[in-house]
Amino acid sequence: MAPQATADQIPTVWTPATKAHEVLGHLKSGVEQPYRVLYDATAIDERERINRQGQPASDFTVVYHLLSYERNEYVRVKAALEDSHLSIPTVTDLWPAANWYEREIWDMFGIRVEGHPHLERILMPKTWKGHPLRKEHPARATEMGPFTMPDHVEQREQEALRFRPEEWGMKRSSETSEFIFLNVGPQHPGTHGVLRVILQLDGEQIVDLVPEIGFHHRGAEKMAERQTWHTYIPYTDRVDYLGGVMNNLAYLTALEKLAGVKVPPRAVVIRVMLAELFRIISHLVWYGTFAQDVGQMSPVFYTFIDRERALEIIEAICGARMHPGWFRIGGVAQDLPKGWDKMFKDFIAYFPARLKEYDQLVMRNSLFKARTKGVGAYQLEEAIEWGVTGPNLRACGFEWDFRKKQPYAGYDQFEFDIPTAQHGDCYDRAVVRVEEMRQSLRIIEQCVKNMPEGAYKAMDSRIAAPPLKERTMHDIETLITHFLGVSWGPVVPPGEALGAIEATKGNNGYYLISDGGIGSYRTRIRTPSFNHMQTLPMLSRGLLVSDLLAILGSIDFVLADIDR
Repeated sequence: MAPQATADQIPTVWTPATKAHEVLGHLKSGVEQPYRVLYDATAIDERERINRQGQPASDFTVVYHLLSYERNEYVRVKAALEDSHLSIPTVTDLWPAANWYEREIWDMFGIRVEGHPHLERILMPKTWKGHPLRKEHPARATEMGPFTMPDHVEQREQEALRFRPEEWGMKRSSETSEFIFLNVGPQHPGTHGVLRVILQLDGEQIVDLVPEIGFHHRGAEKMAERQTWHTYIPYTDRVDYLGGVMNNLAYLTALEKLAGVKVPPRAVVIRVMLAELFRIISHLVWYGTFAQDVGQMSPVFYTFIDRERALEIIEAICGARMHPGWFRIGGVAQDLPKGWDKMFKDFIAYFPARLKEYDQLVMRNSLFKARTKGVGAYQLEEAIEWGVTGPNLRACGFEWDFRKKQPYAGYDQFEFDIPTAQHGDCYDRAVVRVEEMRQSLRIIEQCVKNMPEGAYKAMDSRIAAPPLKERTMHDIETLITHFLGVSWGPVVPPGEALGAIEATKGNNGYYLISDGGIGSYRTRIRTPSFNHMQTLPMLSRGLLVSDLLAILGSIDFVLADIDR
């Protein structure tokens, strides 16, 4: 194995593809304080990369990120592949979570995963030609011919959507009954996004199910390859589209590591304040729609009223609501406006009583408890094996929050608690999120009371555009500097870095590779919902169709966060 130096200081080793399974198995169970979590798995098309910095030669590279909770550290394992032999052994026998990751590697790059139990496309339609994250694949619709769908193509596409149970190892009947196969979707259930779940039913009991994703896929990772480091920021908002600036923070956490940028104290606190407000906004959407999913109609109207109050603050500061795209490399877009503190103080005074009211309306409601307690429970070991993070993991009794355990963005300066529960079921996932809103409010209050003076973004002209606008019409040098900084953006030195944060739905990580240019060579987005949706069959088997809806609501996902 060969080590590699990286900007994020994560131990990185290269291994032959034939040895990848052995190396990963050893790291998972053959070392003290093992790396029990398959945090992410993806690939890189290396064929156009110029600055390899002494890395082993490869046409494609498969990259695994592992996480050890005991060590509180990551390790990165890379396997080099030649274009003439694009295959790697499966690790689904080591981690069940590898199933979807390996299907995505095949779908996006055309790398065969030998021994995979069901290797087929996962994000693209089954009839798609090519592998989108290869460099030769078009990045824009304008690079492709006009789209048409004659009758024979429509019939082919419809037939490709037909579910065939035998392909998934399912039987159509047992000795005593004939199974029903029911499509739930593809439709837009609540705010979650377009999802299809195929149920194998014995009466109303779920024997098995297959989630089908990809309906919301819009090529977020591919788009990063044709944007500059700066102009990609608004695209991140569309991943977890309920998380707002939280998406910007995950991306910039990685990018600022890669570029070596230091964010000034005022910008640090502004970022935390708005990120935690968006955590509340996201949780309010979840709270109301979860109650609606299990039959309560009133709560969603109340929680959306409170969400509106919070979004008014976001709009006053950022000029936009759901997708503000307001964070910048080295800070934020503008300083806080006059009266910002009063808006926050009013919300801080208003919101606790509303949460108390919701406790009575939802959490103490006997029907809500009956629909959620003991339903869809994770065991802690299962949650770790599947790469579950965030409130869903903490509901199993595991006190792990990346804001505390791996402090980023100045979170080590704030006092707050990590809410946990014990049973890992639908109800306990709700318990954790409700308490998280109170803790977020606590963090916001500290931000308001202790907001530093000073710059709202870094004055490093190598990476962040300095505030030169007022001088651009006075001398040509300033005009040129400002024009280049805005239109081209910064040049980031060659390297790679992972930035991971405690986002609204769990751990969101960006793995960025720079080839020494003004944009990303490879952007990998690790989202929490991708792992969480993959656990749906395990959580639902043996339960009723009505329980499936409670489980879906309790997981808290949006399809854009899964599909990217």
